[in-house]
Amino acid sequence: MDVQEKVGRMLLVGFEGLHAPDYILEWLAQGRVGGVILFGRNVDSPQQLAGLVRSLQSAAKYPPLIAIDQEGGIVARLRDGFTESPGAMALGAADSEDLAEQVAAVLGAELHALGINFNLAPVVDIGHDSSNPVISTRTLGADARRVSRLAVAQVRGFQSAGVGACAKHFPGHGNTPVDSHVSLPVVSGSLDFLWEHDLIPFRAVVEAGIASVMISHVKFEALDSEYPSTMSPAIITGLLREEIGFDGLVVTDCMEMQAITQHYGAGESAVLAALAGVDAMFFSHTRERQEAAYNALLDAAQSGRLPEDRIDQAVARVDAFTRAYPAVEPGDLSIIRRKEHLAVCQAAAEAGTVLVTAHPGVFPLRSDDRRIAVIEFASGMETAAADQHGLTSLAALLRERLPGMTHLTLDASDPQPNALDAARRITHDAEITIVATRSAHLHPAQRKIAQTLIDEARSSVLLCLRNPYDVEVLDGPDAIVCTCGDGAPSLQAAVDALLGRFTPTGRLPVPVRGIV
Repeated sequence: MDVQEKVGRMLLVGFEGLHAPDYILEWLAQGRVGGVILFGRNVDSPQQLAGLVRSLQSAAKYPPLIAIDQEGGIVARLRDGFTESPGAMALGAADSEDLAEQVAAVLGAELHALGINFNLAPVVDIGHDSSNPVISTRTLGADARRVSRLAVAQVRGFQSAGVGACAKHFPGHGNTPVDSHVSLPVVSGSLDFLWEHDLIPFRAVVEAGIASVMISHVKFEALDSEYPSTMSPAIITGLLREEIGFDGLVVTDCMEMQAITQHYGAGESAVLAALAGVDAMFFSHTRERQEAAYNALLDAAQSGRLPEDRIDQAVARVDAFTRAYPAVEPGDLSIIRRKEHLAVCQAAAEAGTVLVTAHPGVFPLRSDDRRIAVIEFASGMETAAADQHGLTSLAALLRERLPGMTHLTLDASDPQPNALDAARRITHDAEITIVATRSAHLHPAQRKIAQTLIDEARSSVLLCLRNPYDVEVLDGPDAIVCTCGDGAPSLQAAVDALLGRFTPTGRLPVPVRGIV
């Protein structure tokens, strides 16, 4: 392997479309990239995805990394046609290592059948901050030991299925009120705090044999006042390698996120990351930046700025990963969405559903002729996914059992000016109003409308479909149910709980004011 191929092994790239562009196949054939990362934009069906992965594998000169973010919950690239799982916070609310492992094994088995060998999960960030815009329900909870137990179980599940797992986002993204997709978060807390909280789950999964760790685009001033973690020798080589003792594959978060691009060019950021100890870096979107990163790494290698032994260490770890978790040719796709897989994920979603409070005359609902209104705050994704009758997934599930209900969908982040009037009309005609929120605590307009509806409804049910922190900012509902996520199994669990098919037993894994 010459130096051009060696630096290529350190690059993982993404692309648009359901078929790999010619240049991606050429780069794989030349050994100019070490693998690819897949997104929802690359997925139409299991059969199509298997064909895409097969084309990537066939083109590759060296065993490739085929990566994807299949965390479950709000971050899942495989949805329609695949088994969806509840997200991390729901698993935290269930607090069952068996369920966490089984869910990860289901996701891992489907990825393995598709030829995908690298899952960028689990998230092991601690849920410190209710205002955190990027972690949200992706955290397993606020208690480091609970997060550790459940994350280790997830690692067992993924890796027993033949898919390498990746703990993210080192050394912790849970205490950042800024989204690194749009700006560089800066954390000023002490190193002692990290050791006592955020680093505990990372140490646990390292001891459990996790294959990879992803570095965050967060600057920790107590560790490195100059560089974000992605480019910090103190954090990667010092803290992760030497103090924690991790010798597996270290990867970056996407290097095209604005936390990096606002401060560095693609080429310089790639070189700095490599010098800091990163083995492979993601450039997930833009061919121009992918080429700039490759050329800069090659120039740094040929000039001596990037030492040969540093490159050789990185390549050795990429190769060790692909030997342990080879990207096998896609196989029997009948495993995808098999009945047993769906049952495991549904059981986990039910176990992760939390009943905060309930007035017996309101919850559970009766499927008789009482008038029920559903006011649902939805993001663009849920609205776009509405069925031919204009119903979101939640509304379609409810309509099956409550054919006489009325439903209105409002924009979760920016409701229209007349939204409140329309919602009030529906509420005034109903005996019970279900107000389904999505992170109202982060959206003042949503919060204001939701509170008005709760105040004016004859009886109300607050259904928190994402963050449970909505409970803190909305007063007076007759019943409160938290699903800790709004993936398909969590929505089904919400409907089943509302209709009394089961009694929720989950306990919130993050502190919410007023809830023990």
